Amino acid sequence: MKISYYIDTDSLYIDLNSKQSAESKEVSEGVVIDYDTEGKVVGIDIDNASKKIDLKGD
Repeated sequence: MKISYYIDTDSLYIDLNSKQSAESKEVSEGVVIDYDTEGKVVGIDIDNASKKIDLKGD
C-alpha cells in the first residue's frame, strides 16, 4: 500500500496494489474508488482531503 498526498490539488490517493485501474466510480462526493479488470479495488482517491481527513496526525 502506498499513500500519496498532492498539496497542489488537495487530493489523497491510497494505492492498494500495483494493478492498473480499469474502472472508477464516485461513491460519495469527492471520493472515487478505482477497480481493476476483475472488479477488485486497487485505489481510493479523495478530493479536498484536508477538509475530510485529519492529515496532521495529531
